[in-house]
Amino acid sequence: MTTSGTTSSETGGTTRTRRGVGILGTGVIFRAYARGLSTQPHLPVLRVADLDEDRARAAAAEWDIPRIGTAEDLLADPEIEIVVNITPPGAHAALTDAALRAGKHVYVEKPLAATVADAERNVATARETGRLLGGAPDTFLGTAGQTARTAVDSGLIGRPFAATSFVRSSRAETWHPEPSFLFRAGGGPVLDMGPYHVAALVNLLGPVERVVSASSRPEQQLLVTAADKRIDRVDVEIDTHSTAILQFASGALATTMYSFDVWDTELPHIEVYGTEGTLAVPDPNYFDEPVRIRRRGEREWRELPAAIARTTPEPPHPFRGLGVADLAAALDGEPHRTSAEFALHVLHVLAAVQEGSLDDGVVAIPSRPRRPAAVAPQA
Repeated sequence: MTTSGTTSSETGGTTRTRRGVGILGTGVIFRAYARGLSTQPHLPVLRVADLDEDRARAAAAEWDIPRIGTAEDLLADPEIEIVVNITPPGAHAALTDAALRAGKHVYVEKPLAATVADAERNVATARETGRLLGGAPDTFLGTAGQTARTAVDSGLIGRPFAATSFVRSSRAETWHPEPSFLFRAGGGPVLDMGPYHVAALVNLLGPVERVVSASSRPEQQLLVTAADKRIDRVDVEIDTHSTAILQFASGALATTMYSFDVWDTELPHIEVYGTEGTLAVPDPNYFDEPVRIRRRGEREWRELPAAIARTTPEPPHPFRGLGVADLAAALDGEPHRTSAEFALHVLHVLAAVQEGSLDDGVVAIPSRPRRPAAVAPQA
């Protein structure tokens, strides 16, 4: 094992600096990160930490990770340069702050923090310490997100003026043994699935300028029917159906509906409407599904050729980690696409969607990050 600057590896024809990685949290999303980082040989995972030591030990054994321990052990490890924080959202802010102050660069699973105030404090700490902070989602860096981006940038649909974005229920109560966290503060469809959609829209259309929204709570309690359920019912403590209009700085408008109550729909995940055609963008929770287009005057939809090489190995799921690689590349001077400023902007938009009401009227979004740089095709 070596520290950064002593060993490099070839990734996509580019020499990358080796940087040790430590992962905080070994819950459901851990395998996706472990799998994704296993495709990045310059980013070896050297240590994992979890409050559940047995779970951490099992995760380390499964993925040949040499060390486990507490969060304090991980932050004190001199071989770890990048910390990946995939703890529950309520724990994000405190652990991110501690990692930054320990001299680590940090990549955080979505959302950047459970509240806007916490996220803003983390961004300030990153500036204060001179460390790099980035955050999920990273799926817009994948083949689908970049193929759609190329189509927009090359004018295939003319000038984009509108979009739609829809999330239906994940039906968590039918498969998750204890889904209460999804129906409490910090959960809900806006903060659970909304980050993927808003990040995808900002990648395509640029930053959001204003939001008007309304939310409701159709059910007060839900029956849990998962085969291995640990509880019988879930109290719904937050609004679970939100609709909004997003106005982008470019002038484009997006109509969104993010819901845990819509059980089925034939609505698309994302569509972008331009003066010369329509772009159908697949589920932004994934990386490599096809992008389709139908231009003015065409009689049928057609699939667009991929703009970049396939992102994920077969089978494609679960997979995460492109954002960690993006942060590492930024340390080598490349564009930081999943930057803290980008992740904070997404959270600003989601907070406006979730917390706004018709009585509030239009809510101005305080942040205005640059649109992330497009991913260049590999040579």
